[in-house]
Amino acid sequence: MKNFKIILLAVFLCSSLLSYGAKVDTLQIESVAMGKTYKAAVVLPNSYAKSKASFPVLYLLHGAYGHFGDWLKNTPDKKLVQNLSDQYNLIIVMPEGETFSFYLDSPVNKGSQFETYITKEVIQKIDKTYRTISDKKGRVISGLSMGGHGALYLSSKHPDLFCAAGSMSGAVDMGGMLNRDAVQVTKFMEPVFGKEGAPQEVYASYAVLGMVDKMKANKLALIIDCGVDDFLIEPNRELHRRLVYSKVDHDYTERPGAHTWDYWENSLPYHVLYFSKVLAKNGVVVN
Repeated sequence: MKNFKIILLAVFLCSSLLSYGAKVDTLQIESVAMGKTYKAAVVLPNSYAKSKASFPVLYLLHGAYGHFGDWLKNTPDKKLVQNLSDQYNLIIVMPEGETFSFYLDSPVNKGSQFETYITKEVIQKIDKTYRTISDKKGRVISGLSMGGHGALYLSSKHPDLFCAAGSMSGAVDMGGMLNRDAVQVTKFMEPVFGKEGAPQEVYASYAVLGMVDKMKANKLALIIDCGVDDFLIEPNRELHRRLVYSKVDHDYTERPGAHTWDYWENSLPYHVLYFSKVLAKNGVVVN
């Protein structure tokens, strides 16, 4: 009888563990703008199924060479995003951004219109599919590298959609990247700017580095960080200097680390903690 009780307890504990934890959906999201359908990963906190409340949403963008599933499979801790979703009662959406879209509407390629896709199609689909706080007060955005550019770019251009934005190791100066390897950079930005690339002033017009005035006018909460050994550290320092000069409130941090998943795994919890405080100030608290 004693052994039976032990076995019963073990089964109960196992079933409890299996039922606990965030749920991951893979959602098909059509893009009318591009005539394609892309996938997005959606992490729902464990509390979502137990509640009828509406939840805040973090849009988490991947980097160049990547795809929508990167944040779930490339961090050393494969449960990082799910655990943060549970800890903060937050829906986390990881949309497709293709390998080199920079989350822009390409001026030359109708098949690469990712600003429109994220701001008009992905957000709309998420708000229709899930119980979200479908207002800027409950919506935040962040990303790594190309996704860091995307998060700052989209939030600067669409302040009506987000209350806060973050960038980890952001590619905040596309034109400046040409100085590092003009041939390679022109090649990987071909889906956005065409085979021959674009004049420097065109790159500059899309660069986050030149959007400080918009950030100041929008008054969005901003969190930016970069590793001291990252090849993108100098553009990030320049963005920080410009924000300070223009008296734009923001959280800026440099930490040991390079352009790696180890660095981003360490960085993401700081972003989510920062966003949780912004959401709480907005009165967005899910119990």
